[in-house]
Order: sequence, then structure tokens, then C-alpha cells
Amino acid sequence: MAVDTTAQVKAVARYIRMSPHKVRRVLDQIRGSSYREALIVLEFMPYRACDPVLKVLRSAVANAEHNNGMDPGRLIVSEAYADAGPTLKRFRPRAQGRAYQIRKPTCHITVAVAPVDLADG
Repeated sequence: MAVDTTAQVKAVARYIRMSPHKVRRVLDQIRGSSYREALIVLEFMPYRACDPVLKVLRSAVANAEHNNGMDPGRLIVSEAYADAGPTLKRFRPRAQGRAYQIRKPTCHITVAVAPVDLADG
């Protein structure tokens, strides 16, 4: 099964209020799978990160279908990664006038799809 990475189409969701570490464990499950398999996996995984990943995956497939005329049934997830975004820094009041810093991480989720050449598979 040959993947044409030159015809790769991607979608990016930026500034998602979630830790990139938690998003990566979801992306690891769908990387390399077909679009239909990835939809099923994301639908039944119990993690909160599945919702934004599902949204980005659907956006990437919509980009491939609308802009490049690709068939969604022949697409696979060729790349899926989450980079760290800016961290929101907040303070939590503590005893005796102290303040502890809490960090609210954000991430940028990128999903790329590419067509599979079924003749080689």
C-alpha cells in the first residue's frame, strides 16, 4: 500500500485549551489508519481530547475533498501531531498571603491526510 505524501492535505486547530501530552495519546491511536477507522476509534475513546481531534480530522478530509477532489474513502491519516502552544499563567491564593502559580497549557493540533494507491496494496 503506497501513500502519496506529495498530495498531502492538512488542517490545524490552534490554541486548544488542553495539554499536548494528553492530545498526543489520542493522536498516536489514529496515526496511519484510514479515515473511517480513525472516525470509529475517536468516537469510542473515553478521552476529552477526542472532540478537537475529531474536528480537525473532519476538517482535513473536507479540505482534501473540496480543494483537491479526493475521495474520502481512500484517505489515510499520514501525519498527526500536537505541538505546545502558549501557556496561560494564573495564580491561586494560598494560606498566609502566598500565591501559587498554576499553568493552563494550550496546544496546536495538526492532522494531515493523504490518498492511498490501492493498486499497490
